[in-house]
Amino acid sequence: MKKIELDTFYQYRYLGNVAYSPNGKRLAFTVSKANIKTNGYDHDLYLYEDGDYRQLTFTGKESSFIWDDDDTLLFASMRLEEDQKKSEEQPLTVYYRLPLKGGEAHRAFALPLQAGKMEKVAPQQYLFCASYHTRFETFGKSEAQAKESFAAMQADKDYEVLEDLPFYFNGAGFIDAKRTGLFLYDESKDTCEAILYDKTMQVNDFVLNTDHTKVAIVVNHQVHCTSEHDAILLYDLKEKRLETILKGDRFLIHDINFLNDQVLFAGTEGKRYGLNENPDFYQIDLATHTCSLFAEYGESIGNSVGSDCRLGGGQATMVKDDVYYFLTTRLHSSVIYALDKTGAIRPYLDLEGSCDCFDIGEEGLVCVGMYDMKLQELYRYQEGTLKQLTHFHDWMSEYATCSLHPYTINSDDVAIHGWVMLPPDFDESKRYPAILDIHGGPKTVYGPVFYHEMQAWANAGYIVFFLNPRGGDGRGNTFMDIRGKYGTIDYDDIMRFCDFVLDTYPQIDQTRMAVTGGSYGGFMTNWIITHTDRFAAAASQRSIANWISFENTSDIGMRFAKDQQQATAWDNMEKLWFHSPLAYADHVKTPTLFIHSDCDYRCPISEGYQMYSALKAFGVDSRLCLFHGENHELSRSGKPLHRLRRLQEITDWITKYTAEKKETD
Repeated sequence: MKKIELDTFYQYRYLGNVAYSPNGKRLAFTVSKANIKTNGYDHDLYLYEDGDYRQLTFTGKESSFIWDDDDTLLFASMRLEEDQKKSEEQPLTVYYRLPLKGGEAHRAFALPLQAGKMEKVAPQQYLFCASYHTRFETFGKSEAQAKESFAAMQADKDYEVLEDLPFYFNGAGFIDAKRTGLFLYDESKDTCEAILYDKTMQVNDFVLNTDHTKVAIVVNHQVHCTSEHDAILLYDLKEKRLETILKGDRFLIHDINFLNDQVLFAGTEGKRYGLNENPDFYQIDLATHTCSLFAEYGESIGNSVGSDCRLGGGQATMVKDDVYYFLTTRLHSSVIYALDKTGAIRPYLDLEGSCDCFDIGEEGLVCVGMYDMKLQELYRYQEGTLKQLTHFHDWMSEYATCSLHPYTINSDDVAIHGWVMLPPDFDESKRYPAILDIHGGPKTVYGPVFYHEMQAWANAGYIVFFLNPRGGDGRGNTFMDIRGKYGTIDYDDIMRFCDFVLDTYPQIDQTRMAVTGGSYGGFMTNWIITHTDRFAAAASQRSIANWISFENTSDIGMRFAKDQQQATAWDNMEKLWFHSPLAYADHVKTPTLFIHSDCDYRCPISEGYQMYSALKAFGVDSRLCLFHGENHELSRSGKPLHRLRRLQEITDWITKYTAEKKETD
């Protein structure tokens, strides 16, 4: 068997955006792959029909699409040199139509905005979101005025004028004075109409009702500071009337749709469990605008099962035949549940693994998933049976994919689940180094899915183990809630699982153990090295070191720090400092590598600088590897060469301190 190496991920394919054609006879989806020459990713469209699949586009630049009709795909692309040149002078999004009966994709139309999510409303009419800059407006201007405003914005690119909070956002860069609006394009008239174009509002999402006469819009009010709650507006496409049906003073909204001809949303007030509180389902009567509880749920919405083998997205919720289907993380798997018009909730696809996105048609449910320790493939689920439709990764059968050994321990009378991954040639008579890997969030989970870095480390001869401590997702609000407890009960869970693994696997050399993790896992790595010397090496990634500085530098800092630590620097600085690993940096003896990115606005680079500087000052062997131009998603969607360098840095550092010591004469 071949070994999974650090760079094997170059060969992986990442699937997403699976969608049925309107008549349900075809499936389209996207496939992405690393391109080492460009140090980026190629994205192309694929079609599945008649039991087979084929590639439709070959430019590597088509990452999303919609069905224009049963035989045509519509997608954004910038293929012509004249369009590329024009996009340097003013905002522009160009769309192409691809006929599936034969022929090349041809240019359909261009929008004078940076367009995002799009839905077809009627023949030649499209509803779409688009971003714009409120200080350099181009929409609704003449071409000359638009170019002038765009040129002024380009001339101002060396400066950042901040008036909003947050002023930057991870993955989006500086967002001060930038908003997202909602627009309607009529291709027959080549006109673009603003439905919601307001400097004080940010469009977060929108959804059409069944007959495409109404649009429900989730917005957040932004007047220098983002509102803590979301509002819902309703737009009547026939009467061209916009009205507020839910004020922005109560709910944080996770998803929205139409059910029973009423607006359905998953939302939370956050009164019991704070920002991470799991939602319930509410309904808004369109006649009276009355909001009422439709169904209690109290579990997560969406997929929080971690993996470094995804790229792209796809549909996570939908309504079909008066049933609302949604992704939800239960225990340590991402599954699909169904909410019917009576308010009853039931499992629909409830298999161990990860359903990443899905669609439902006449031939059943199709999804992009990770099952049986395989990389992403396309599956059909019908009458309780899951059938694999694509085989992008059959070649992986030649590689030594390591299986997981699940375990459950008791920690303060709470069941804690974890796994151990053994090297493919594991020999009970030998001694092995080990790596403890800690997930981010903390409201995410590890699960029985393929994780490249762990597979590579196990193939390199490490016993790798990981767990879901308290604070994670999939087990309701009480398990998730560690507000004001960071570094206490979660640390206890991790150390107890570590003890259990060492007792269960005496083959682990306790002098050759390493710990690593990113985001919350980086915080916990920092916390561990300041509270125990049991690890020979540590790799702290995109971490938090100091909650006082994090509060006023992270894109989510003002709310997240206060919510999760139950304190601010003004009302209880001592508590923020108590939960800060930096406060205990003088206790550290563990050689530690820090991985950070300078465009990480979730856990800013300053957090890594502080911890690294402190360890250096106290004489601890430490190293910081800074990635320029990367953000918080480095390990998952960073440039391929950067992802490899990150893995190489971590692996080399751990190997340096966990290598078997050989006797000398």
